[in-house]
Amino acid sequence: HAAKVILMPIDTKKVSRRQLNFSNEQQVLVEAERLAAGRARPLGNWTMGQILKHLAIVMNGSIDGLNFSAPWYVRLLAPLFKKRLISSRMPAGFKLPRDAEAKIVPPATISTDEGLAALRSAVERQLTVAERKPSPVLGPMTREEWTRLHCRHAELHLSFLTTE
Repeated sequence: HAAKVILMPIDTKKVSRRQLNFSNEQQVLVEAERLAAGRARPLGNWTMGQILKHLAIVMNGSIDGLNFSAPWYVRLLAPLFKKRLISSRMPAGFKLPRDAEAKIVPPATISTDEGLAALRSAVERQLTVAERKPSPVLGPMTREEWTRLHCRHAELHLSFLTTE
């Protein structure tokens, strides 16, 4: 029988990646479309389809609600860091709690086309639905604050895709 190959996860804190800067969800979608057209390759541990679908899940969650909650002590302290979180680059290598991961990290089998279709739909909803639910970490947020958070989130994940 063949030897089993075990791939060690990439330490994403050490990956040299692109610097991105988005000001709205439409710019996120334009970059995702460009990457999909160029057959981008991932520099981290997630596939392109996974990344795009994950961004879509979180965008939809800002409208529909995300079905998990950060620990009470995180929710207590997070508002103190909200302004910085929505205006500064997100650090790589953050490990989600298991219950959150199960809900917002799609399987690696999601195709790029499927992830892109989900992202297109989610961006359309961001543009047409005004209501926003509270963040499971930051609590109540305005539509503008969610947009800024979606941009920082997309900058992080899309920075791990390259067409070089």
